[in-house]
Amino acid sequence: MLASMSLLLDSFWRALAYCLHKRVIAWSLFPLLLMALLSWGLGYLFWADAVLKVQSLLDGVGWLHTVWLWFQSHGVGYASEVVASILVVLGATPVLVVLVLMLVGLFMAPVLTDLVAQKRFPQMEKKHGGSFVASVLWSGGSTAIALLALIVTLPLWVFPPLMLVVTPLIWGWLTYRVMAFDALADHASKEERRSLFVRHRLSLILMGVICGYLGMAPGIVWVSGLVFLAAFWILIPIAIWIYALVFAFSALWFAHFCLAALAQQRGQQGPGEPSAQVPFAPGMAGSASSAL
Repeated sequence: MLASMSLLLDSFWRALAYCLHKRVIAWSLFPLLLMALLSWGLGYLFWADAVLKVQSLLDGVGWLHTVWLWFQSHGVGYASEVVASILVVLGATPVLVVLVLMLVGLFMAPVLTDLVAQKRFPQMEKKHGGSFVASVLWSGGSTAIALLALIVTLPLWVFPPLMLVVTPLIWGWLTYRVMAFDALADHASKEERRSLFVRHRLSLILMGVICGYLGMAPGIVWVSGLVFLAAFWILIPIAIWIYALVFAFSALWFAHFCLAALAQQRGQQGPGEPSAQVPFAPGMAGSASSAL
């Protein structure tokens, strides 16, 4: 247990240091460029039509028509168009952010894991225990379970203290499942991954929970951008950059921890021994199978 916690702290500081690497900084800024390009392309194709449709919906509301007439009487004849434009931006931005972060996350984790492997473990044998298809299925299944857990725990959200505990726990579990699998996909065999998941389960979940709490920070900036519309164009890009940076740190932390734990496990086995198998003692089968 002490060895696992020591490994956790060591990998934490290494991940922080790697966040200053030029490749990591470039990947954290990439979402901003990608979102700018997507915004320009979608705006060029759909902006005018989207604003007109929202404006026609606003004009069809009886009491709002009175508001627009009041603005027109005070020399502001384009009030409904301005409000429609703001609503289009507010509605499209979350979709763009989720899409961008999904695309970046899909490619960022493998790149950062390779960065750690090349710098710290260049001689480590690759056993390819997880393919790209397996990673997608694993991530999809874990995400579905996490979303189901969120739905089941929705009644607890009426109690703010519980919400601040339950939600990060669920996202922490999801983060640990996805990040740890991706970190070990190329280098560990299936048996080694099962063994590491069981042996270091507590540390991995703790890492996931901490990353879950870190992931809440950009949400505060995001909400501020929605509340203070004047600062929208400044706060939202900052929130996106923080999301990407938190994701990069999480991927680096799990890569450092999992690859170091794998190297230790192989060192304990000796060069000629097969990968460690986890004994399925009574009552332990459910624990090991849940680590798959």
